[in-house]
Amino acid sequence: MRHLLSAACAAAILAVPMVSMGQEASGGGPVRSASDRLRNVTAEQVERNWARATPEEKEVTTSHSITAHGRTMRYKATAGTLTIRDDAGMPTASLFYVAYTLDGQPVGRRPVTYLYNGGPGSPTVWLHMGAFGPVRVLTDDPVVERPAPFNVGPNDMTLLDKSDLVFIDMVGAGYSRPLGETPGSAFWGVDQDADAFTRAIMRYTTKFNRWSSPKYVLGESYGTLRTGAVAHQLEDRGMSLNGVILLSSIMNYGVRQPGYAQNFLTLLPTYAATAWYHNKVPNRTATVEEHVQRARDFAMGPYAAALAKGHMIPDAERAQIARQMSELIGVSPTFIDNANLRVELSPFRKELLRDRRETIGRLDTRYLGMDADAVGGSPEEDPSSSAITGAYFGVFHDYIANTLNYRTDMDYRQSARGLPGFNWNWSHRPPVGGPQTTPNTAVDLATTMRRNPHLKVLALNGYYDAATPFFSTEFDLAQMMLEPRLLQNLEFTYYEGGHMMYTSRKALEELHVDLAKFYEETQNGGVR
Repeated sequence: MRHLLSAACAAAILAVPMVSMGQEASGGGPVRSASDRLRNVTAEQVERNWARATPEEKEVTTSHSITAHGRTMRYKATAGTLTIRDDAGMPTASLFYVAYTLDGQPVGRRPVTYLYNGGPGSPTVWLHMGAFGPVRVLTDDPVVERPAPFNVGPNDMTLLDKSDLVFIDMVGAGYSRPLGETPGSAFWGVDQDADAFTRAIMRYTTKFNRWSSPKYVLGESYGTLRTGAVAHQLEDRGMSLNGVILLSSIMNYGVRQPGYAQNFLTLLPTYAATAWYHNKVPNRTATVEEHVQRARDFAMGPYAAALAKGHMIPDAERAQIARQMSELIGVSPTFIDNANLRVELSPFRKELLRDRRETIGRLDTRYLGMDADAVGGSPEEDPSSSAITGAYFGVFHDYIANTLNYRTDMDYRQSARGLPGFNWNWSHRPPVGGPQTTPNTAVDLATTMRRNPHLKVLALNGYYDAATPFFSTEFDLAQMMLEPRLLQNLEFTYYEGGHMMYTSRKALEELHVDLAKFYEETQNGGVR
């Protein structure tokens, strides 16, 4: 190895132009040592071969067509980067995006939707390759997807018929990177991340002349918390949105702190839906909606009252609540009583199908997993995540390089988590009230809706999503304290799927119907 290094150093020295050496020696300037020359040459070589983002915006555009929704649509796909700058004009980050624009449409009237996933730390692969882009990983049943060759094809449920689509990766994930001396940690917090997305959205809007277009933002999971802050920041900086779409929402992290009963209340209807799906409840109703409504009524009535009493609850009431819960969520009254009526998610995922030696998923409780044994209190992993991750990223890597012709030496990062300095700053400064140590951006969204009474909000929910339970979304948005005339601007839809309900073909079809209606009702300046 030492001989190889010596040869490389010698080659580097010989690569320095001899004319430059002679001029330096004969011209009266300082004579540099061989080590100085080697240090400079090596640095230049490293600089040339460093895979990194640059302030120069890059874009590659290709032409395509798809048959969807009963017609053939021709469209342009642009894969590229957006450079965001601080208030002094200095470039701070390069955000990667893929945009789809329908051919032959007047730009000023054509809706444009900005989409992103959550994490925090995730790139926008899931919404892109699973839900709304023109190419989709073809999933349906809750099973493990096969390795390559992947099951992928045209997405005939693409949202491109209703809106141009811009999928954006957060800084540190995918191909998005900080620039220059700016550390990634400058973007890794609730408010910092929202500011970066706000600047990226405004940059795309300006660069591609979309200021007159009806504009929407669509976030999934943590992306919904981001959306609350982004919607407000956009409004504050002069961009009013037509619509906000919240897919599998979590907008209030405060209720998840120890000592609060709210998280147990809002998980219970999801437990009930899960037990119904796996046929673990007596007197099973004909539909999951019926069983879920029974769970809602119980959660907001007897269960809420019982939890409020804490350890002061009478023994008879405690036993009665445990029995009622057991009938709804499919685990034994003894298990519930041992949990003090407060059933955590991980133990529930391990317990529900313990008699079958199977566990259930977190992102989607329809998925089944197998642990090394049937004892213990928590599953070893989330089978609903591991079942599809390889297919999504495998398809994306092939698609971006060979279909969209986007080439780079950078790695497409599956997550920003684990990078140096990734320690998410959870504090948030809302537009009203004092600083929050744990964020609730439903406050920001409510303020934005009051300022822009034309803004419509659509919340999309999966019954089997235990990561961001649908009843939690109902609770969070019910605390926005909207005036009665604004309540009509808030709408909820539900699907028989999980966190990424679009992995189900039936749910994806229903999603498109609901979203098509939403766009038709909001793109005309918010007039229904």
